[in-house]
Amino acid sequence: MKGMPKYCQLPTRYCLLLTAYCLLGCSKEEAIPITADFTIEVINSDYSVPVQVRINNNTAGAETYNWTFTGGSPSSATAQNPEIITYTEAGDYTIKLEASNQDEIFDEKEITIAIDAEIAVGFSSEIITDNFPPMEVRLLNASVGADTYHWTFSGGTPASSTAQNPENIVFNDPGEHTITLEVSNGLETYQIEETRTVAPHLVAAFEYGVTLDDDDFQAPVTPTIQNKSTSARDYNWTFTGGTPATSTDRNPTVIFNTPGVHTIALEATNGKETKSTSQSITVLPNTNLRSFEDLKLGINTAHTRNTMGAFFSPKTRQVYDSNGVAFSNGGFIDIAFFGFNQDFTLNKFVSPDEVQNFIFDAIPNATHTKFINVQEVCSCSASMTVNQFDSMTDDILLAGVTITETPAGIQEFDNSVVPRIVLFETEDGRKGAIKIKDFVVDGLNSYVLID
Repeated sequence: MKGMPKYCQLPTRYCLLLTAYCLLGCSKEEAIPITADFTIEVINSDYSVPVQVRINNNTAGAETYNWTFTGGSPSSATAQNPEIITYTEAGDYTIKLEASNQDEIFDEKEITIAIDAEIAVGFSSEIITDNFPPMEVRLLNASVGADTYHWTFSGGTPASSTAQNPENIVFNDPGEHTITLEVSNGLETYQIEETRTVAPHLVAAFEYGVTLDDDDFQAPVTPTIQNKSTSARDYNWTFTGGTPATSTDRNPTVIFNTPGVHTIALEATNGKETKSTSQSITVLPNTNLRSFEDLKLGINTAHTRNTMGAFFSPKTRQVYDSNGVAFSNGGFIDIAFFGFNQDFTLNKFVSPDEVQNFIFDAIPNATHTKFINVQEVCSCSASMTVNQFDSMTDDILLAGVTITETPAGIQEFDNSVVPRIVLFETEDGRKGAIKIKDFVVDGLNSYVLID
């Protein structure tokens, strides 16, 4: 047949057999289909960086795999089941799989994952100027990874805010105030709080007192001033009639040299408020005379039993019994009373440095005092009557008296003369007079009552 291929130029029966063979043995293979499929598993389930993702490959019919991990580490892979992918920054990222086989069949799938920023809550606060009311506070939000903010300010103005960095807060009332911040990223919520304290309102106040040397308020007087002001920073003092006339010290020192009614005034401020207060101090003329009334000096048994002392110190204004005497106060004791018994048959005032001769224990650091116990028999030039004692308003009478210590044999007295005046002079030259007003009988606790 014209145009027939050479291999068919055979007998007809051979060409038919060949055709049948080709039809049975040369049929074409069918291609294998591919279904690209995978799932992801977030290992840290809160989706906050750093996020780790595990791939579960469910693809069917594929022989090769090309993975792309945008923004991840690693960024790509060819393994059927790649290693864990790590994302360190927030954002939306695509995981893509391209699967293929030797029949050049392809399929692909991608999943988008949203990575949230790591969330943490924190803030700092700064007091502007000081914590005196009203107190103003500046806030700095240090939170990360959040997209909503809720502030509350207990007792503050404003009381709340949803701003990331709110305006300054003002606290007007003294006391503790809580600042609370709550932040969220839609999945997680965190809260933190801080307490700020507003100082009390300004109060100007002070107290003053005097030492024992000035407790008679006779000029000159140096009061001890204690500043009791609250929430003050600066102080302005004025002292009418005082030296100095003004001061800015917290606890100033002033002396009033002249008699009269003087004013101590204080103006206190803290830069936001100013308050004032004042007090009067009355300074008396100087008589150079110190008076004590109704002192009780016990007989020997009362002193040694520690129920009533027999020693007296004008400097400390105290009566001491045997337990109260020490080296620290022994040098201040000027007067010692010896009362032999409750009948007061034998009495005398003795020098502190000689008490050990009259059944008492020695006074440590003792000084010497001269006494005229019995004026009526001492033949002394010095004398004082009861009327003179009662009428003294200054030291003129005492200043003119010469105290000469009388012999021991004529120093004792009984209770037959009441009142009785006893004169004395201390080792440092102070002169004085004692008036025995009463001999009080009370058994072993008997005592003399003196001015």
